[in-house]
Amino acid sequence: MSAQSNQAPEWSARMLLSQLIGKEVSPDPEICGITADSRMVRPGFVFAALKGEHFDGAEFIPEAIEAGAVAILADEGVCASVPVIEAEEPRLRLAQLAARFHAGQPDMIVAITGTNGKTSVASFAQQLWAMLGEKSGSLGTLGAFAPGYDYSLRHTTPDPVEIHQVLSTMAALGTTHLAMEVSSHGLSHYRADGVQFSHAAFCNITQDHLDFHEDFEDYFDAKLRLFTQLLPKDGVAVVNMDGAGASRVRDAVLARGAKVLTTGKGKQDLSLLAVEPIGQGLRVKIAAAGNGFDLVIPLFGDFQAENALVAAGLVMASGFKASEVLPLLENLQGAPGRMQLVGERQLADGRAGIYVDFAHTPDALARALASIAPHAKGRIHLVFGAGGDRDKEKRPLMGAEAAKGADSIIITDDNPRTEDAAQIRAQIQTACPQAQNIGDRRVAIRAGIEALRAGDVLIIAGKGHESGQTVGTVTMPFNDGVVARQELQKVERVC
Repeated sequence: MSAQSNQAPEWSARMLLSQLIGKEVSPDPEICGITADSRMVRPGFVFAALKGEHFDGAEFIPEAIEAGAVAILADEGVCASVPVIEAEEPRLRLAQLAARFHAGQPDMIVAITGTNGKTSVASFAQQLWAMLGEKSGSLGTLGAFAPGYDYSLRHTTPDPVEIHQVLSTMAALGTTHLAMEVSSHGLSHYRADGVQFSHAAFCNITQDHLDFHEDFEDYFDAKLRLFTQLLPKDGVAVVNMDGAGASRVRDAVLARGAKVLTTGKGKQDLSLLAVEPIGQGLRVKIAAAGNGFDLVIPLFGDFQAENALVAAGLVMASGFKASEVLPLLENLQGAPGRMQLVGERQLADGRAGIYVDFAHTPDALARALASIAPHAKGRIHLVFGAGGDRDKEKRPLMGAEAAKGADSIIITDDNPRTEDAAQIRAQIQTACPQAQNIGDRRVAIRAGIEALRAGDVLIIAGKGHESGQTVGTVTMPFNDGVVARQELQKVERVC
């Protein structure tokens, strides 16, 4: 793990196999680690032979045993020369074993799911708890963060062994409150099972990840698992009623007997009465617990008001009053790469803002463009693309939203991965034929900046906080915010 020096040792836990699985077994070797990657097996490990999209872990059992595996977790009927932990659902069993092996979790863990907004909600909840004096952290797309701890993750919801290593380390360092993003992939593969969630939040659901899920219904069902199976019955679900799919989630929670705290416009537990874009961000009026709150939140995009209310709802559900939580919204900082102002072009007759946003779905792109419009006195410029080896159906839909919401569009490469980058751009451009097509992302960003006039805004969408661009199987250093600032300096020197 790459974390700060005070991180707990990666493989500090040890226990007998019988202790791990909760029953007598012979032989009963000492277990010093668990992994589902045969390349990571060390002497004394349990190897989880999982079936994946491209490989069957059972094929690597001999290799794992040769590397020192002393037990195997696998489907029923698998045989090996070491003890086999048979399971009808090995992924679920792996999560349960990881939770037992890497014991210790923060006292309060809230889960956040949805197509868009998870990262901002997790960041806002962590900040609010910290302002209230709690030792809090977050885990998700941006990595795992807590006081004295900073660790990069490969996935929004990591594999269960990694999750429980992180949770155990955070708890050992004194973290008491954690906001955790939970993805549909993670829910489908049982990665979050074994995490002791106290509360959960739903942001919205729109088309995404149809390269992984059979269809939209399968995608929605994966999200619902958080509320119907992982949220405890004495927990609280915070539901953004302005988000697509909210009513279905609310009804599922109520049918289970758990409580719901609603947020959004109209008559909700946390009611967003008004949102007004201003120079400093958003002026909002909120009603809660019979009181009104008139606040200025230093965030851009009215969807951030929705995210802030969901975070506030989670913090209130954890035991704080509305009067304690809501005034603190004025002190929030936006999550990196989420409608983040990264620079301003200084022109003779005014300024033009440059924003980076993670929007990579049709709905997120539409919301980003609509939310920035009140801040634009002039034209809205957009630089964006779509990722390769991912949901192809959303590409023309993103192009259509770009055509609706932007005055000037440049289609560029996102993370093409192993797909033909030009073909990805062409699929987007079918819905916005007027757009410029510039494959090199740095060149595209430079062109977007050069086109700015006083009062304009530029959104560079799709990659947000990401620090690399993946072409083929190679990831090269690339951060939209850093590149935008570099190109802005070059443009201003020329001018």
